[in-house]
Amino acid sequence: MIYNISDIEILISTINRSSLDFLVPMFPFAHFSNFQILIVNQTQNEKILNSDYPNVRVINSLEKGLSKSRNLALKNAVGKILVIADDDIIYEENFTAKIVNAYNQFQNAAAIKFCIEKSKANSKKEYPSILKKNLGMFDILQTSSIEMTLNKRIIDEMNIQFDENFGLGSGFEIGEEAVFLSDLKKKNQQIVFIPEIIVKHNELTSSDKKDFIEKYYNQGALFTRIFKNKYWFWLLIKIVFDLKQKKIKLSNISAVFKSAISGHHKFRKIQ
Repeated sequence: MIYNISDIEILISTINRSSLDFLVPMFPFAHFSNFQILIVNQTQNEKILNSDYPNVRVINSLEKGLSKSRNLALKNAVGKILVIADDDIIYEENFTAKIVNAYNQFQNAAAIKFCIEKSKANSKKEYPSILKKNLGMFDILQTSSIEMTLNKRIIDEMNIQFDENFGLGSGFEIGEEAVFLSDLKKKNQQIVFIPEIIVKHNELTSSDKKDFIEKYYNQGALFTRIFKNKYWFWLLIKIVFDLKQKKIKLSNISAVFKSAISGHHKFRKIQ
């Protein structure tokens, strides 16, 4: 199979939109109607989003939660290559060519991760300088959703969805992308990394805005979901890593550990 740019569909999650104007800055080099787009707009009955463009489909949903939005998009997607998107990002002019070239090179990949252009919001994020044919867990845990592209055929065959316990608007507000990719990895699916930029994000993410105590609460649940009884091992790795990166201090260790254990117990209760 040879993939073409027309095989790409961009899945955008947004909230309370009544106009397509937010799409304009996302594609500064072309009109958004040139791309195949599916928008899931989580909203209320009185605030409905409509599209007059054949390439831009809209689903208005009364549900809440980012992972629910992503899953609704996956269920209704028609593209062969799916690009996970938020509503406040800016795509590079040649992003579609980069994605198509990658999938033509790795046709058995279930997911391919790309790079976000550095900005003040993600200035500390470092990427490997070389291509990786199969991501390990360290790479998966550092993946953002807007770096992700998916092979719809394989995602459907594997019956993989976003865990609705994770992501904004859920009980644990980070980690939905790591859970999704780890579920693919557990099914022995190929996850590739391409060291090329496809998108820019100038704003701080929801995770960046959380304090370290809240982050560790979510991490405790996330590590339990992915690693089960070995969650504590990955928690220790996380603490050591954050100490080296000066994200936390020695005086914080007791507090973050207790918060993570609290998240662990909370997740165990809802399993």
